[in-house]
Amino acid sequence: MYSDGPGPQQLSRGECLRLMASVSMGRIIYTRQALPAVELVNFAVDRGDIIIKTDADGKLAAATRHTVVAFEADCLDARQAGWSVTAIGPSREVTDPDDIGRLRKMDLGPLAYVRREHFIRVSPELLNGRRLRAQGQDDGDGADRS
Repeated sequence: MYSDGPGPQQLSRGECLRLMASVSMGRIIYTRQALPAVELVNFAVDRGDIIIKTDADGKLAAATRHTVVAFEADCLDARQAGWSVTAIGPSREVTDPDDIGRLRKMDLGPLAYVRREHFIRVSPELLNGRRLRAQGQDDGDGADRS
């Protein structure tokens, strides 16, 4: 895809967080029974952290308590142009009642119609974002760089 044209553009931390906040679905990568696991989840960005709402008794909640996880969100079109952001950092359950009350007001519906009242907060220590351009796509200044 990039052999003749420009490579991916690296994004700043602020741009990574802004782009992640523009979508509502991503993938959390964690360890389950000593193996890597990936789940598609609804999420929101809150004060620079990633918030996931899940079932308190579920496998995801149990596996992500006080562990380091990865999280990925992206937005790509049919030509594979768009962006991708990966975050790595510690996860923890949200226990503060005031914080939970505030998070409940966020638009953070579950993928399935199941009542989920447990919040997980991932605090990104590493953020890696790339803007991807299809071959022949310009960078917005009108100049084709391919």
